[in-house]
Amino acid sequence: MISEVVRDLIKGVKVGKIEIYNEFSLQHEIGILLRSRFKNQKVQFERNVSFFFHLSNFIKREIDIAIFSPDKKTLSYAIELKFPRNGQYPEQMFSFCKDIQFIEQLKKSGFKQALLIIFADDPLFYSGKGDGIYGYFRQKRKLSGLVKKPTGRKDEAINLSGSYVIEWITVSDALKYSIIEANNG
Repeated sequence: MISEVVRDLIKGVKVGKIEIYNEFSLQHEIGILLRSRFKNQKVQFERNVSFFFHLSNFIKREIDIAIFSPDKKTLSYAIELKFPRNGQYPEQMFSFCKDIQFIEQLKKSGFKQALLIIFADDPLFYSGKGDGIYGYFRQKRKLSGLVKKPTGRKDEAINLSGSYVIEWITVSDALKYSIIEANNG
């Protein structure tokens, strides 16, 4: 269902009806499409994890987009979005990995489906040398297990329980996207 919404977004971008130029515009445009598709559910933005769970071990505090029944008995989708704008390639790639760990946590805690949707219009996010963390995003190297922060405080690391291969799909020119669904191993 979410992939259909993304396809609708892509169609709108391709014909010039929808413009995405940063992460907020991406969240806004996807939100409009989600609300039209999920009329009997709540579609909320930047929802704190504590609204759904009493656990405190989440790697992040807020869910970019949460779709759930009004009584919160059905937690349908948790969606994280990324549209990096300022280079910082290894740091952003590590941030993508943290988001993958977060969607794993959300799925394990009760969301039926949890996804990370990345849009990138800078080719250095999806092409180029494949050493280190770059290989996961540029060379389709399997992403799983322990991932260490590649710059700055190198003692920071995350641990993924699932296994992922990042597939980039072309939208137009340099703009590509990837959808990663939490699979929790």
